[in-house]
Amino acid sequence: MLTGVTAPGPQHSAVALRHLLDLLAQGAAAEEFDRLAATAREAGAPAGELAGIAEATTVALRIRRTLSQHRVREAQLTALFDTASDLAALRDLDAVLRAIVHRAKLLLGTDVTYLSLNDDAAGDTYMRVTDGSVAEAFQRVRLGMGEGLGGLVAQTARPYATGDYAADTRFHHTTTIDSAVLDEGLRAILGVPLRLGSRIIGVLYAADRAPREFTAGEVALLSSLADHAAIAIDGARLLEETRAALVDLNAASETIRTHSEAMRRAEEAHDQLTDLVLRGGGADDVAAALADVLDGGILIHDADGAELARARTGPHPPPTPAVAASRARGRAVPLNGTWVCAVLAGPELLGSIALTGRAGLADADRLLFERASVVTALLMLLRRSVAETEDRVRGELLGDLLSRTGDPGTLTARARRLGVDLGRLHSVFVAHSDAAPRHRLLAAAARCAQTRNGLAGLHHDHVVLVAPSDTPGPDAQALAAELGQAAGCPVTVGAAGPATGPAELPDTHSEADRCLSALRTLGHTGSGGATADLGFIGVLLGDQADLGGYVRRTLGPVLDYDTARSTDLVTTLDAYFAQGASLTRTKTLLHVHVNTVVQRLERIGRLLGPDWNEPPRALEIQLALRLHRLTRGG
Repeated sequence: MLTGVTAPGPQHSAVALRHLLDLLAQGAAAEEFDRLAATAREAGAPAGELAGIAEATTVALRIRRTLSQHRVREAQLTALFDTASDLAALRDLDAVLRAIVHRAKLLLGTDVTYLSLNDDAAGDTYMRVTDGSVAEAFQRVRLGMGEGLGGLVAQTARPYATGDYAADTRFHHTTTIDSAVLDEGLRAILGVPLRLGSRIIGVLYAADRAPREFTAGEVALLSSLADHAAIAIDGARLLEETRAALVDLNAASETIRTHSEAMRRAEEAHDQLTDLVLRGGGADDVAAALADVLDGGILIHDADGAELARARTGPHPPPTPAVAASRARGRAVPLNGTWVCAVLAGPELLGSIALTGRAGLADADRLLFERASVVTALLMLLRRSVAETEDRVRGELLGDLLSRTGDPGTLTARARRLGVDLGRLHSVFVAHSDAAPRHRLLAAAARCAQTRNGLAGLHHDHVVLVAPSDTPGPDAQALAAELGQAAGCPVTVGAAGPATGPAELPDTHSEADRCLSALRTLGHTGSGGATADLGFIGVLLGDQADLGGYVRRTLGPVLDYDTARSTDLVTTLDAYFAQGASLTRTKTLLHVHVNTVVQRLERIGRLLGPDWNEPPRALEIQLALRLHRLTRGG
């Protein structure tokens, strides 16, 4: 925008500016420049536009004088022309598109991948690059806008997928397209649009010769690769425009050289980051490489705000308003000295990257930063694809273990391949939350399982975790707190164990499930525990109840006192409850003085606690006394 005047409108000023450039290119006389303002005034242009045209005319005349003075530099301009040609030759668009189509084929594991570009003049879209295609007719096919799946994607700017092309009635079938698809033998096809801003320039496809369903993750991954293809096409276009501008406007040669160099640097950095991800590099590697290229600090966060990687800067939470603004505009935005760019796969928000220490950012670096968000999206999609696959494998193994499906030796071997040693003592934990969505609770449990070298998944509509543990009660309490923090709401965890080997896990799971039900029934929401922590209720719930352990937990201090001093407090306590808590009947049954009974009960109160005679505690003590008699055989 010209400075110092009101911004000119598009109707007169744009035409005038274009005319000024034409006059400069033609080497017109100075009088021709002065006529523009008069023409605009006669056409009724507003005062603001007239002022802008006048200032532009002054600048154009100054450029005209500069051009005259620099004609002596014709030899230097010739060298710059050669440089521009070299820069344009650095980018082989066909090679880049072939690489992207090939990468899409490898990443999605489909039989065929291909890319078509829109022909605005013909009003249709044509095949540009294929990988895996064997039919010549298919490689030369053209689709009218709205014809076939690809024509529908190009027309509506939305991804479309079909599991069986021939049977799908959502789009318009034509003989030409259907014949080409039949020749290629394709059944399942996914197409995503290639976008340049709001404009659709083509379609990227992945297809199989057998029916299949494409997942949302595969749609997002192909959309990310389509963004790469659009960037490659746009980069080639920009370089061509740069070369043309250098030819037409000799005076702008230095600016164009700088712009070309910046574009080359951005392309090289983009390719390096993409290759780094495709070679298996992680978020830390991308952050470190980007921090070196942009000479600043880099933070990468996921969609939930969790930090994934950081380089050359301290920890900071993601600036949510800036992420939202970047997502809406599709560009990097500054906020208090930090540049923020949303990481997107199509319309889906995957996370964000932030650049610190660079309050001012040149256009070339901003473009590089924005392209880094596309690479980061590819990284996150690959990470999610791997994590989803691993979680599915672990969940399937967990289901087989708890359902007694398969040979124990085979199950043990499968677990060992996942880093889980079923030969160790394991406990089973069943988690439930009334407020948290089940998928969020499952994701949190999967993270906990990985840190504990265990397994997590859904079984009988509950989130179940199997992990090494010989203290299920305390571990359930810790797990309830950890899952509650991750889910943002109370989580109740029932536990049982420990169990050894696959054969014991189904019964252990059943006990943990009953423990969870008891915890919820007793109002212990948000806590965790095992059957041993539920008193006599735990004794009733357990399949293999630890009766001796229950007696020791309930009467231990009294039993130890009797053993150490050869007293008979247990007998006194048993007689007291048997006689309905009557001191008189108790002293008669024991043949002692009533004061002796009182003294013994006082001693018992000091050993068991002041609430020993309250109804809930008394019920547990009476049950323990009966079990004690049973275990002694009388």
